[in-house]
Amino acid sequence: MQTRFARLYGQRDLKVEDAPVPSPQAGEVLLKMAAGGICGSDLHYYQDGGFGPVRVREPIIPGHEASGHVEALGDGVSGLAIGDLVAVNPSRPCGSCRFCREGLAIHCLDMQFMGSAMRLPHAQGMFRDWLVVPAPQCIAVGPEATAGEAACAEPLAVCLHAVSRAGDLEGRRVLVTGAGPIGALTVAAARHAGAQEIVVTDLADAALKRASAMGATRTINVATDAAALAAFEEDKGYFDVAFECSAAAPAIRSAIAAVRPRGLIVQVGVTGDVSVPLNALVGKELQWLGSQRFDTEFARAADLIGRREIDVRPIISHSFPITEAVAAFEQAGDRSAACKVQLTFLS
Repeated sequence: MQTRFARLYGQRDLKVEDAPVPSPQAGEVLLKMAAGGICGSDLHYYQDGGFGPVRVREPIIPGHEASGHVEALGDGVSGLAIGDLVAVNPSRPCGSCRFCREGLAIHCLDMQFMGSAMRLPHAQGMFRDWLVVPAPQCIAVGPEATAGEAACAEPLAVCLHAVSRAGDLEGRRVLVTGAGPIGALTVAAARHAGAQEIVVTDLADAALKRASAMGATRTINVATDAAALAAFEEDKGYFDVAFECSAAAPAIRSAIAAVRPRGLIVQVGVTGDVSVPLNALVGKELQWLGSQRFDTEFARAADLIGRREIDVRPIISHSFPITEAVAAFEQAGDRSAACKVQLTFLS
């Protein structure tokens, strides 16, 4: 049996190829893949050959947001059944390094993260028709969800982890800067956590419209109405918590300005080096925390999506068959129209 897959050789050099499919061994599952979302990191690999210090240095199959149906079970696999729709957790920590032993698997020193170019050899990803993975990476999703929704478990897990970094959000005033897929899902996660007010900023009206659908109480296009955000900067700031999801220097500065003294900024967006107004950060005694990927939040994300307790459908804007992978990546780069662009596979 052969599988089609999308392989990136370098900047804008993406090809659809074929290779044999291995049989699942003990503890493994063969998945008939259904849907896979193009993440911002995938897009950076395609458009720019990487982001910050992370560069594509050898051919890589992208994709770390995906779902599929169980086709075959290796020996010793339990808890899954043929035909189950599963979300695939791309993280595989070693379980034995000092951080894993300390309960910080998210910071594993030997992490295998599918579709990532951070290490060499690169960890191959999930944009393919058939995939064999260890069974613990497969999380069954409830019957209400579609395959496209199930493929959103990974980005939702990122946002659930970011929200967990902020502590109790019940009744809090929240700013979200950047309304791409991660920003929109952060809105949903913050709303689910009890935030009272969620204001979202972006440069694109289409993105802000989706943020409203995900639970924003107000949206501001800072390209056309910067004064609306400036009003929140008066008297040393208004918001209790900001989730910075753009990694754009102007957005970081606006978050620092709009958060009240001793407030909290959770940095979710990532890029290379940026300059920040340290005088304001120190003078207002702000906390600025990083948020990296996820851990146990993946299973929770799959559960919330499976029950549609968090409805991710508003962020899914386009889908393309794997044969049109290049067109899918080009569409994903058009923020005026696209949010979460997905590839579809066999099931």
